[in-house]
Amino acid sequence: MPTYEYKCQDCGHTFDVFATFKQKEAGLQAACPECHSAETQQVFGSLMFARGDSGSVVPTPAGCGPNMGPGCC
Repeated sequence: MPTYEYKCQDCGHTFDVFATFKQKEAGLQAACPECHSAETQQVFGSLMFARGDSGSVVPTPAGCGPNMGPGCC
């Protein structure tokens, strides 16, 4: 199940939401678990990929830079 990262616009708390693609497409509304505010925004940061053969998770850094490789930007 995909994980979406959100940040509360009221208290600044960052949290993860686990939801299906169907829930996301239907207009997922994430409330802050700290202050219960509905004023949240999805954060787009680094990506994580799970390898099917070894079960390991490979973090992928976000952004651009000299060591990011071709096609990153």
